[in-house]
Amino acid sequence: MADNIKLSVAVIMMVVAITLFYTYSEFSTLLRVLGLLAVAGLAVFIASRTAVGANVFGYMGETQVEVRKVVWPSRQETLQTTLIVLLMVILVALMLWAFDSLLGWAVRSLML
Repeated sequence: MADNIKLSVAVIMMVVAITLFYTYSEFSTLLRVLGLLAVAGLAVFIASRTAVGANVFGYMGETQVEVRKVVWPSRQETLQTTLIVLLMVILVALMLWAFDSLLGWAVRSLML
């Protein structure tokens, strides 16, 4: 029950902050953005103190660990793969152009 109240408060804070951001458009954009960021930070802090928030932050931490484990391709591998993809795209485009030209020629010759 307490988690639902905390999440509701966080959502209400964000809705009010966004509404005020657009309502007071005559004020400096910098001040409005800073206020919006402050309220967003407070809302995230409140939401992080719930069970759902703890799960989300735990998931984000696990995701960062997994990203560090990824073996990224070297510059040469990336370049070679990109060139192969470009070559295949050009090849398929030429085949489709040839097939379209053939079908166009066939339809024109049938229409005459």
